[in-house]
Amino acid sequence: MKRTVVALMEDHPGVLNRVVSVLRRRGFNIDSLTVGHTELPGISRMTIVVDGNDDVLEQVVKQLYKIIEITKVSDVSDERLVARELALIKVATNSSNRSEIIQIVDIYQAKIVDVAADSLMIEVTGTDEKVDSLLNLVRGFGIKEVVRTGRVAMVRGSSVTRPSDDEPEPSNGNGRGRLPGRVVKQAVGP
Repeated sequence: MKRTVVALMEDHPGVLNRVVSVLRRRGFNIDSLTVGHTELPGISRMTIVVDGNDDVLEQVVKQLYKIIEITKVSDVSDERLVARELALIKVATNSSNRSEIIQIVDIYQAKIVDVAADSLMIEVTGTDEKVDSLLNLVRGFGIKEVVRTGRVAMVRGSSVTRPSDDEPEPSNGNGRGRLPGRVVKQAVGP
């Protein structure tokens, strides 16, 4: 079962390496890991998809909180999410199959972002299932190259995954790391 964890971390060199090392040492199977800047200066957001049950997920969260630069960890697996992935797919083409591939791209509401004499590059954004489905359809034409970003996810509605200014930062008692946080509700709008 794939589970999604969102972690906020201080934007310092080496943090990503520490996260991967901690998870690797514990033998967790990382399905995807994406990292990017947030709306908060100096804070990056990491979305980790792991294969496992609730016990595995609980251990992942505990291990992440051992890393000093991690400021917040939220298990969003059971939340109402908007989750997306981006893929670029380079497909072999010739004059006889090019129009068929273009029709498939249109059906998936994907885009052709590069055209060469012997290939098309397709950009598709959507759920993991949508990306997998398109890949399976174009596989018969010959896939030359694929790159996928991994899942990014955000909880629907007014919930936000970030530390609240009025919430004291939890401590685990040993001066290192933090206790598991929670999704903080904030009103949206003026």
